[in-house]
Amino acid sequence: MEEPPTIAILGAGIAGLALAIGLIKRGVPCTIYEACEKFSAVGAGIGLGPNSLTAIDLIDPSFRAKYDNAKTANERPEFKHSVFDALYAEEGVGEKRGWSRGLVGAPYFERSSAHRKDLLEIMESFIPPGTVKFSKKFVEVKQVGDKVQIQFEDGEVVTVDAVIGADGIRGVTRKTVLGNIAPDLVEPKYLATYIYRGILPMADAKAILGEHGGDAKWFMAKGRGVAIYPISKGAEENFVFFIKDKSDTWPHANGSNIECTKEEMLKDLEGFDHRLLKLLDWAKPLRWPIFYHPTTPIFYNGRICMIGDVAHASSPHQAAGAGQGLEDAVVLAHLLALAKSPKELDAAFQVYDEIRRPRAMKVVSTSAEAGILYNFEDPEIGDDLEKIVDNANGRLHWIWQHDLAADQKKAEEEFLALVHRNGSGNGSAGDGNGATSAPIQTQSTLVAA
Repeated sequence: MEEPPTIAILGAGIAGLALAIGLIKRGVPCTIYEACEKFSAVGAGIGLGPNSLTAIDLIDPSFRAKYDNAKTANERPEFKHSVFDALYAEEGVGEKRGWSRGLVGAPYFERSSAHRKDLLEIMESFIPPGTVKFSKKFVEVKQVGDKVQIQFEDGEVVTVDAVIGADGIRGVTRKTVLGNIAPDLVEPKYLATYIYRGILPMADAKAILGEHGGDAKWFMAKGRGVAIYPISKGAEENFVFFIKDKSDTWPHANGSNIECTKEEMLKDLEGFDHRLLKLLDWAKPLRWPIFYHPTTPIFYNGRICMIGDVAHASSPHQAAGAGQGLEDAVVLAHLLALAKSPKELDAAFQVYDEIRRPRAMKVVSTSAEAGILYNFEDPEIGDDLEKIVDNANGRLHWIWQHDLAADQKKAEEEFLALVHRNGSGNGSAGDGNGATSAPIQTQSTLVAA
């Protein structure tokens, strides 16, 4: 009997940890390699929709229970089922137009968000000591035959049966997978949008915003906007200002932020309600660019597979990016638990790609569309908030109500059928795009930039 596959996960973010939790729950050993010295809390607030909650329940029911104890809901009962309340960002936030409320949500939806730090602490609690290797910067990967070698900056070389890249939007594994297939799609694209962001105590938020503090709101304007929502069990308010850039290129090739002045921030937000501008007192004078992956033709190549942002980084306009990484983990953990030998990994990756890629990439494209809508840039809708709210209320159900358990079942059925066909000698699982279910006979090398 063959030994079970050895699996390395590159990256200890939400997607990587979620996959590890799912594998550990199913008795599949794995090791996570993280370049940072500790878990990162960059990003502050994270919103999770019904599909995301289903995902964490399927990953491990105990995960869902712990999250439920830490999550933050909207404060006022009338906003319980609202992902956000759409208002104008102009002075008076719509009162001059007779606009006072634009709820986006559903009767089955309950607003849920958390501080990234809190979510990672919950996830970390499921990871046995020694599973995560910190300060392990990945510099080279070699696929030789049916093995993958990982070389780290400290000189260590690790050989495994499969590498799962969860290394973020600019992760090296994206180049590993797409470098010979679609090299022009390796680097993320600039959305021509940057943000100002921050967190302030809820008491201050309510003192500034009055009745608008404590619940999720989206204040919209032409080419601009600000989203606010409660985190940290209601103790803090997270805010993000969105600014449409006049340029479609970002000055820094690596996507790093740019320092600015308070005066430049205020100029970007000219015409905003004075209460919203006061939030900038809690924002560092930094412009953070939004990058995304609008096109990804395949999520794997040989024994290297991508999950999370490295595969399908999205804009935040549907609050669905983290949820897609969790969905990746649900499907892939289920498939890897079915793979009883290394030779079955290829079928697992093919089925994962077939099930997850179409949905994840649709989330990416529709999130970009939502950004256009909320920036008052839709040529037919413009700044008509009534039409925007109607559109928003119709565009999220397919994300929230997706049957993830059915995806698991379909994945298992397709995997077992594929393994049976391959075992019967009826052909490989290759799809002609550079990925194959047969052992890789050539050697490919990637050196990290």
